[in-house]
Amino acid sequence: MRVIVQKFGGTSVGDAKKIQDVASRVITEKERGNNVVVVVSAMGKSTDHLVDLAKGISAQPSRREMDMLLTTGEQITISLLAMALTERGYPAISLTGWQAGIKTEPVHGNARIIDINTERVEKELAKGTIVVVAGFQGITEDGAISTLGRGGSDTTAVALAAALKADKCEIYTDVTGVFTTDPRYVKDARKLLAVSYDEMLELAHLGAGVLHPRAVEFAKNYHIQLEVRSSTEKEAGTIIEEEAAMEQNLVVRGVAFEDNITRVTVIGMPNSLTGLSVIFTELAKNHINVDIIIQSTLAEQLTNLSFSIKNEDLAETIRVLENSKKKLNYERIESEAGLAKVSIVGSGMVSNPGVAAEMFEVLAENNIAVKMVSTSEIKVSTVVDHEEMILAVEVLHNAFQLSGSPVIS
Repeated sequence: MRVIVQKFGGTSVGDAKKIQDVASRVITEKERGNNVVVVVSAMGKSTDHLVDLAKGISAQPSRREMDMLLTTGEQITISLLAMALTERGYPAISLTGWQAGIKTEPVHGNARIIDINTERVEKELAKGTIVVVAGFQGITEDGAISTLGRGGSDTTAVALAAALKADKCEIYTDVTGVFTTDPRYVKDARKLLAVSYDEMLELAHLGAGVLHPRAVEFAKNYHIQLEVRSSTEKEAGTIIEEEAAMEQNLVVRGVAFEDNITRVTVIGMPNSLTGLSVIFTELAKNHINVDIIIQSTLAEQLTNLSFSIKNEDLAETIRVLENSKKKLNYERIESEAGLAKVSIVGSGMVSNPGVAAEMFEVLAENNIAVKMVSTSEIKVSTVVDHEEMILAVEVLHNAFQLSGSPVIS
């Protein structure tokens, strides 16, 4: 029998009626003769509620206890969905992340999956049972409950699909697929019928919230076909696969954006061979993600180093840099908040060298100042003022002709 993994996000399971609707979707797949594994998130805003409860107890609760608290949200959902399926005559069992064999590294709040023992899940599937698994969670080698961070349920679903050698993984969400940009901000954004792993990975890294980057990485590494679909509409979604067979005429496939960006500049650092290694090693040890990096030489012996981070990582970044000041021997640290990142993505950029020039020309024509730039074979990212983020997205979306109906080639 084919194995299908389905994932439903928090808005899809926000109340009892929505859970019944999800049960109907699952039953439809089961009646097609497939084995079904369902991964679900916590209901609606319940995770936010749990976070607020914790803040009422402690300004800085331990990460271990936060993991213990937050994983209860998904446990509520899996039990209710399993009840709904059983009530309608379809045997189902709910499993927490650790019951489903999901093992993670020993990091609280943002752990990575290192292994999945599928024995329990496969045993239940062999009996014809629908298996409902809590997303976002696992267990460490020493038995501590862990969470996978933002987008963790996506990662759970795709990792399970890979471990089970599933035929397909369907990600159900509150949108009908992957769009050329966020349709909440650009009304004429359109749904893409297909997108490649590499393009989706860039879009996810660059702020497109429809899929988490780790989930896309699992799909690419294990050749899992993904489909992003609506949990309420019946229409087909966006297929994510090795090479997108549709819309090959598009040089740029999408415009991604992300706000809450801060630029940190380390000024007057000795121009040594080890300076960069020290900075980024220390930041990595403290789980601080660094994005765009620019180094500029002031004189033969001095250099400035700028890099971008998320706003919430600023205090920790400053602490790490100050603790390393003796090693780095820099003059001072400056930071600039209120920034955003706007990026264009498309595999067609590889063979079209004028794309970056057109991007900068369009931004200049609209008086949008570019503060930092980062490029790869299939993307160009710019850092701009937050106030100009949506304007930049709109003019780039228009310039690269991403509006209108999907084009099938």
